[in-house]
Amino acid sequence: MKAISASILSADFRRLEDEIIKVQEAGVDYIHIDVMDGVFVPNITIGPMIVKAVKKVAEIPLDVHLMIVNPDRFIDTFVDSGSDILTVHAEASVHLHRTITYIKGKGIKAGVSLNPTTSLDLLEYILDELFMVVVMTVNPGFEAQPFIPSMLRKIERLRKMIDSRGLDTKIEVDGGIGIGNIREVADAGADIFVTGSSLFYSQDYRETVRAMKAKISSKD
Repeated sequence: MKAISASILSADFRRLEDEIIKVQEAGVDYIHIDVMDGVFVPNITIGPMIVKAVKKVAEIPLDVHLMIVNPDRFIDTFVDSGSDILTVHAEASVHLHRTITYIKGKGIKAGVSLNPTTSLDLLEYILDELFMVVVMTVNPGFEAQPFIPSMLRKIERLRKMIDSRGLDTKIEVDGGIGIGNIREVADAGADIFVTGSSLFYSQDYRETVRAMKAKISSKD
């Protein structure tokens, strides 16, 4: 089943509650929350207080993406704030297996994110433990960046890795996803599509989500 994850990085924070309600009503499947520390990526965004506030409004799972150094320090905090899925970057985790095992031990789903030039080989001994792998299709740190076309090959290769092992691990793509390319990304093997500016900057959230799901519905 293909799914849409709405990235609130592009939402209007003056009326964040209304924005979340609107995208839920429009039919998205997850609320995607990018946590940036200004060290691992060149931007500072959202902390656990915002996650906790969003949890009070959201009726769908929170897909929380930690773009921070030494994520182990904050796992408990973000779990307690209401994360349903917690994703860490392979590049930021010294003991990745330990980190993933700890997240799962807290009773939520665990994911690993890879920057565009990070090799899939890093997943060799962790893939079986993951709910999802996030393929960054832009260089992380800022919204509204263009999709990197070469990432299609990476998605295709990851799809083969997962299928060859008979796993149900999901592939999430994050960065530059919109109506114009979502079908191509689905064809490459993605399952979950993070969309930010393409959704929140549109005039009609419901129509945008409908159009995106129509593009990928034949791939379910």
